[in-house]
Amino acid sequence: MKLVRVGAPGAERPGLIDTQGRVRDLSGVVSELGPQQLSDAALARLAGVDMASLPVLPDARFGVPWTGIGKIIAIGLNYADHAAEAGLPPPAEPIIFLKANSALNGPNDAVMLPRGSEKTDWEVELGVVIGKTASDVSREAALSHVAGYCVVNDVSEREFQLERGGTWDKGKGCDTFCPVGPWLVTRDEVPDPQALGLWLDVNDERAQRGNTATMVFGVAHLVSYVSRFMTLHPGDLICTGTPPGVGMGAKPPRYLKAGDTMRLGIDGLGEQMQTVVAYTKA
Repeated sequence: MKLVRVGAPGAERPGLIDTQGRVRDLSGVVSELGPQQLSDAALARLAGVDMASLPVLPDARFGVPWTGIGKIIAIGLNYADHAAEAGLPPPAEPIIFLKANSALNGPNDAVMLPRGSEKTDWEVELGVVIGKTASDVSREAALSHVAGYCVVNDVSEREFQLERGGTWDKGKGCDTFCPVGPWLVTRDEVPDPQALGLWLDVNDERAQRGNTATMVFGVAHLVSYVSRFMTLHPGDLICTGTPPGVGMGAKPPRYLKAGDTMRLGIDGLGEQMQTVVAYTKA
């Protein structure tokens, strides 16, 4: 299934995408798509609903496809060719950092430059959605704890990340810096998460192209590894790293400015499109 939430911010309705690409209204079946709907049993119940009986929703804004994201865990330098463009060796163990939940953004909502930003960058990533609590799980059992997958743009302010002291988090968690969606695609529709093409265009020019086959650490390894250090709960999101082609790695480096557009996607998981806007105080 391809699960979605559509509507104005704060007023999204749960839905799913039918075989013709239309949004079907799930609000008569579940009031919301949250952590309790991400277990294997709950997803099986949704899959058993007669899709043709559900109302078709008119075109509307896509929100983040599920609610109740307790934490966003991100993995750094997880593609060897991306590490090389950053001038760094591939890591011996996964690099873990966190993105603030306040960075969550709809897949086609505007991305706002932070105040004083001069080095805001793009990163297309495979998102892994946890469906069952995972604490120190084995690599062999790890994928059974996954509800599904999605597209994430791990937007990053490189000066804040690398030149302002401390950890990477302050360059990763700015408002609007985590567009997610458009869909949560359930695990059964992604038989091999290590065989997905990724791409990202800036102003209609291809910037990133890669494949999850070249991850340093695959999805099963990451779920198992992260679960050693923190319990993963239903609804948690793991962003698994980005392939080469980020602005920081260009020669000379290239960063986003107001008016730029980003379009990005992953095989079978849909596409996003964001316009970059100047900072405005909330």
